[in-house]
Amino acid sequence: MIWQYLIIIIVLLLIAFAIVRSKKKDFKLEANKLVQYLGGKANIISYEVNNSRFVATLHNIDLVNKEAIQKMGAQGIVEIDNQLKIIFGDDSKQLKKHIDALK
Repeated sequence: MIWQYLIIIIVLLLIAFAIVRSKKKDFKLEANKLVQYLGGKANIISYEVNNSRFVATLHNIDLVNKEAIQKMGAQGIVEIDNQLKIIFGDDSKQLKKHIDALK
């Protein structure tokens, strides 16, 4: 009888582990998407993270796909001249780290 409960607990733990693992973001993939949505590497002059905002200075703001950035999980996008301030929350630092690795 106790073996049945033990097997059930192990199966439930395996399912919980699989769910948690599937929910983790692949920041390398997300960083590649963000660079593409910002118009490619050649369009990005500079970028930085300021708290929860990812700030990108661009050559041509018209090349940016804002809808796709919103679908990535951006909570807001502010455009000032040739600069975009994208609110990603805690993900901003991880995105910057992976974009740094792309260069």
